[in-house]
Amino acid sequence: MTDDTIPPFSFPAVHAKKVTAAFDGGRLTSNGGVMLLAMAERRLGLADNLARVFPDRRDPTRGVHSLVDMFRARMFAICCGYEDADDLDHLRSDPAFKLACGRLPDTGRDLCSQPTLSRLENAPRLRDVIRLTYILVDAWMDSYPREPASVTLDIDDTCDVVHGHQQLSLFNAHYDERCFLPIHVYDTEKSRPVAVVLRPGKTPGGVEVRALLRCLVRHIRTRWHNTRITFRGDGHYARPEAMAWCETNGIDYIFGLSGTKPLASVDEVADDIRTRRAIENLPVLRGYTETRHKAKSWDRERRTVARIEATMLGLDIRFVVTSLDVGSAEWIYDSLYCARGQAENLIKLHKTQLASDRTSCRSALANQVRLVLHTAAYWLMLTVRDAIPKARELAAAEFARLRLRLLKIAARVVETTSRIRLAFAAACPEADLICGLPGALLPLGP
Repeated sequence: MTDDTIPPFSFPAVHAKKVTAAFDGGRLTSNGGVMLLAMAERRLGLADNLARVFPDRRDPTRGVHSLVDMFRARMFAICCGYEDADDLDHLRSDPAFKLACGRLPDTGRDLCSQPTLSRLENAPRLRDVIRLTYILVDAWMDSYPREPASVTLDIDDTCDVVHGHQQLSLFNAHYDERCFLPIHVYDTEKSRPVAVVLRPGKTPGGVEVRALLRCLVRHIRTRWHNTRITFRGDGHYARPEAMAWCETNGIDYIFGLSGTKPLASVDEVADDIRTRRAIENLPVLRGYTETRHKAKSWDRERRTVARIEATMLGLDIRFVVTSLDVGSAEWIYDSLYCARGQAENLIKLHKTQLASDRTSCRSALANQVRLVLHTAAYWLMLTVRDAIPKARELAAAEFARLRLRLLKIAARVVETTSRIRLAFAAACPEADLICGLPGALLPLGP
């Protein structure tokens, strides 16, 4: 018979004492903090909500893994750094993961494997995938205790390099890659994701942007009837179709304007700023102005704000167009528009630390399901971070640091007749914080 036991091995001696090692420590896990994710998930109810709209066309007499268990296992794995479904082939028997999914660590059935998860990702049709995406919008609205007076939503696309010839993948000359350009929408002030939509690897057109805004606002209005909504984005989204739709439906916007030549009134201010910088010999001088502008493709004049910056290297002018009729030009640009830069940091967090760009399925619908699951994992990490007391350093930490300090911790899982015991390392550096988090993550009352 084949002996799968890994033989003992050695490390260099320390103080003349031989150092040996072997994988015989018993039922240990390196993911002891996954129980915090389990509490965060049950607080949000994400797995139940996703399973409620997910099609289950399996034979009920032959299935052994519920949709809720599969969603939980996949989300927990992503949070712990296992972004590939293949990783579940090894994690399916991990005692901490089994316990987090509501199964007994020793005597309970193992979790689902990679083929089961792959069938899950490829199961839904277009209408089902749309419902799944709206569950994330509902999760964002549920995060507010009551309807807010106003929200500002940042919309942006990001390069998602493909690994083959998947559906919707296109070559993008700007990125010099064959890719997708999924659109991310964030409530940046709260660092909360609203929606992520897979799309082809090309710049979005006006009709496409308008359709996305219309669908998103229509869903938000089913619950929030009086909230003032402002969309904020770069020059890709300053499309006449999108701006006209926003103005017709009482939605505010502030978008960048790319490629606009200096207008007559702006040119006069720019000359003045350039001259004053040269006379005063300043390294840089910045000024702001605004005007009413109508591009050839627009059906009306719109408020356009210009940021003018003169340096020793020359003149740099940036424009934004907005429906807002309040606030100075400086406030519109510096305080309002430039705040959208934080949304780019959130997208980077989503891609690099939760691997939301692991969209390697052949089907575009399956890749959208992956984006939904990775965004659900984002919500779990965000919920755990929000439960940390503000005085602690980790209250503002990125997800990779939270994973290292709170999730990837060793624990011995012991199942007896009457109880299950988790024995964490006595030298755990965040022991006092971990002790208090389960109480902070208890489900909210009705």
